[in-house]
Amino acid sequence: MDFDALFLKRKSVRAYEARPVEDEVKHKIKAAMLRAPTAGALMLYSVLEIEDQALKEKLAETCDHQPFIAKAPWVLIFLADYRRIVDYFEHFGVWPWCERTRRQKVSPQESDLLLACCDALIAAQTASLAAESLGLGSCYIGDIMEHWEEHRALLALPQYTFPITMLCLGYPTPQQRERALTPRLPESMVVMKDRYRRLQPEELASMFQGEGYGKFAPKRDEENPAQALYDRKFSAAFSQEMRRSVASMLKDWQ
Repeated sequence: MDFDALFLKRKSVRAYEARPVEDEVKHKIKAAMLRAPTAGALMLYSVLEIEDQALKEKLAETCDHQPFIAKAPWVLIFLADYRRIVDYFEHFGVWPWCERTRRQKVSPQESDLLLACCDALIAAQTASLAAESLGLGSCYIGDIMEHWEEHRALLALPQYTFPITMLCLGYPTPQQRERALTPRLPESMVVMKDRYRRLQPEELASMFQGEGYGKFAPKRDEENPAQALYDRKFSAAFSQEMRRSVASMLKDWQ
């Protein structure tokens, strides 16, 4: 697969052919994923392969009611995971050693969570690109961060783990292959030299405008585009639940 096809023409795929992902293809994707960059070679993430159909159907409901999740041939949940390293420390008696040597006993903090989230997301994107190179399509599901208490029980998640993203994979249908690309902001709004640059009023006025941004259009005459986006994304019920859920998880983490 050439550069343009792999990077510039990639799109989220939510409809898949009715065929499984072959074991040898899965093996290649997981091998690439496990070679993804990771902080200090610690691999502060874990991956759940969701094979139970009843569980996929449940996730299709808890993740903002998206039925296609239940139909995805292969579903991966990427966890920020400090549980494994804490268990490793406990196995080798690090905490008693800290007491004997008067070292501070440090439990995972917010910075550790963010580092683990970075590891998990890098692994997920590596898996996504590996899948694309092998003819599969994928779609990220950020809604896995919602309903923390329910997902914690559903997936048997211990303290110091958190599902940061879910990836649905499968062979795209012909319609999905031919579907137009969704738009992106121009480089001038995103890539900055040396220091952060706030956008000028004329640039802000042009954001999310033009062909492909129809879903951002106001649905009521009294709205402007920013108000429509705010209603659709930032004040929507799923956004409020995600904020509540992540705040609850942070209390457990700490």
